[in-house]
Amino acid sequence: MDASKPAKAVKDAVEAATEKLTEALRPDVPGAPGSAPPTVEEPTTPHDPLPPKKEQGAPETRTPTGAETGAPAIANGQQGAYLTTSQGTRLRDTDHSLKAGPRGPILLQDHHFREKITHFDHERIPERVVHARGTGAHGVFTGYGTAAGITKAGFLKQGRETPVFVRFSTVLGFRGSADTVRDTRGFATKFYTDEGTFDLVANNMPVFFIQDAIKFPDIIHAGKPHPDREIPQAQSAHDTFWDFVSLHTEAQHHTMWNMSDRGIPRSYRMMEGFGVHTFRLVNEAGETVLVKFHWKPKLGVHSLAWEEAQLLNGIDPDFHRRDLYDAIEAGAYPEWELGLQVLPDTPEETFAGIDLLDPTKIVPEELAPVQPVGRLVLNRTPTNFFAESEQVAFHVGHLPPGIDVTNDPLLQGRLFSYVDTQLTRLGGPNFSQIPINRPHAPVNDMLRDGFHQHAVHAGVAPYRPNSLDGGNPFPAGDAENAFVDVPVTVAEAPKVRANPASFDDHFSQARLFWLSMSPVEKEHIIRAYTFELGKCYHQAIKERQLRCLANIDPVLCAQVAAGLGLPAPEPTVPLADVTPSPALSQVGRVWPADGRMVGIVVDPDGDLDGVGAVREAVFAAGMVPLLVAPHGGMVGGLPVQRTFATARSVEFDALLLAGAPAPAPDALPARDAKAGTADAVTVDPRVLLMVEETWRHAKAIGGWGAGEAALRQAGVTGTPGVVTGDGAVDVLTEVKQLMAAHRTWERFPASVA
Repeated sequence: MDASKPAKAVKDAVEAATEKLTEALRPDVPGAPGSAPPTVEEPTTPHDPLPPKKEQGAPETRTPTGAETGAPAIANGQQGAYLTTSQGTRLRDTDHSLKAGPRGPILLQDHHFREKITHFDHERIPERVVHARGTGAHGVFTGYGTAAGITKAGFLKQGRETPVFVRFSTVLGFRGSADTVRDTRGFATKFYTDEGTFDLVANNMPVFFIQDAIKFPDIIHAGKPHPDREIPQAQSAHDTFWDFVSLHTEAQHHTMWNMSDRGIPRSYRMMEGFGVHTFRLVNEAGETVLVKFHWKPKLGVHSLAWEEAQLLNGIDPDFHRRDLYDAIEAGAYPEWELGLQVLPDTPEETFAGIDLLDPTKIVPEELAPVQPVGRLVLNRTPTNFFAESEQVAFHVGHLPPGIDVTNDPLLQGRLFSYVDTQLTRLGGPNFSQIPINRPHAPVNDMLRDGFHQHAVHAGVAPYRPNSLDGGNPFPAGDAENAFVDVPVTVAEAPKVRANPASFDDHFSQARLFWLSMSPVEKEHIIRAYTFELGKCYHQAIKERQLRCLANIDPVLCAQVAAGLGLPAPEPTVPLADVTPSPALSQVGRVWPADGRMVGIVVDPDGDLDGVGAVREAVFAAGMVPLLVAPHGGMVGGLPVQRTFATARSVEFDALLLAGAPAPAPDALPARDAKAGTADAVTVDPRVLLMVEETWRHAKAIGGWGAGEAALRQAGVTGTPGVVTGDGAVDVLTEVKQLMAAHRTWERFPASVA
């Protein structure tokens, strides 16, 4: 009998039932953990593994040397209906070790126990020294063709689609740290081009702390937790960090970015990316230009309020990861444009007096506009986080023909460091053969053996030249689109450990950033410096950093000094005369609200028809409604996603009140600290707390019908960004217009200009 036929029949039946159940029971909001709903009773009918969720993807099933296999991506996953050993032998029991009698010792011959426990004991690999806390997603990049005149890189050609994997991360924290800390974010993109892999290893800030890679261990040692106590975790508010940046004043520009709202993004979907360094492009004619890479988010650049970030670190430390994956599951695919600042490739490698090899400097967009060259869309989440997000290996030296490096001393050091890192993290030199790292171009590299060698190399002559393998592999030339090491002339000079004089300006661009901020953004920068320096123990470090701030701007210095209770020092260098760059500010424009979360407070005795209408309108606008009610389950035939006990304002981008619900039975201070003194109010105090927090964080608020009474009790009616009216959908329309600007900062007039 053909054993596969009944198994196939079961598989088909299970898949059909799964599809039917999934369509019938899938929740209206993202977050379901599996691809099919579970049953109350333990399933006992054998069937093949369930398919991945609809938003999940996996690396293509390429061979270790880049060839297509034709197999579906799920072929890399587990197979078959039955439990087996790693060698495929079916097992009847994995809950009991083999013993000498039910009460006897475990026997040495229990090969299944030994395999299972040994593999478990070795599940962890070393986490990244930096960027350990990260998350990734699959997507596609489509070239516009607008870069054809300046580079031969094929993935930028018009209409060319290239699969990508993007990993976002924080820099300082360990893997278990929170997402919403104040820190630099990584934005690393692996382009699987047909000309070889290109890794654009970017950050959400266009400058770095240091000018030379030899200082990289120093800045990271200074930023990491103190080595004696290993605190504080994932933050720079401590003595060693400020000791370093106040002594290495080249760090002041990046520190200014970090103290700005850029240090706490609202979402990875609302975050810019920058290649930091200057790269060199070469076209088909051999002509070169210098460029800086930019990622521009479709939804605009937005940030969390400081108190929001503090709350989220405790309430949902996975906030950014969840936001990314929920948006993809909801179909609100994150999107960016890749742009280039194109600069002439002159012998001096400068532009408008800015040294292009200094990674602590930007070229303002007003001087060199960002020219769009392609579009990135993330549309699939990982199928297995470890196999993809943790094992993905980036390297700034993974370059396709048409893109080359420059002599930026930070970039030059990174060209060495990345490969060295992967050797330890991923167990040897064959990390490129891990599925997520496999190239989508043919590989014939003459590299052999080593740990975890997956390829089965043929031939006997992995050297050049040879005759035993017929001369293969052969060198490529221009006709075969070989990589171009641009023959840049290196000026005659002595060997020195020094920087050029142009690297000595450490304050002018920090001042440029400060003067480019809106008043409310300046307030946030002052607060961040005051908080971070206030966490330092030693007065000398605070005073030294104030000297640096005095060389940036006297208002900034005076305000921070006042918060620290210290005198403001005088500048030690002349204040730079700079022209502000409006492109650096996050305030003053409007953006799409795709994928935003709208909290809708429901009163079971209130306007449920209005709730249903506004819920559908939120979906229709490309946003996600979350119903918040006194209890879980259903209210008026609608599914409840949050309760007053489980919800917090930081989950929502806007809050709508469809009623004024009385204190629920669980509004007891002994049960829920948010309940406060429930006897003193007519509206559930947790609803009033949500309104108060939403208002403090400058988000849009709306209410209709009885919801207006709740807003009056909260004391927020009549203030900027609070919308009331008779119709639910009309209120939502006004709230959505407010959301386009992200925040209603008019609520809080700034004290600085």
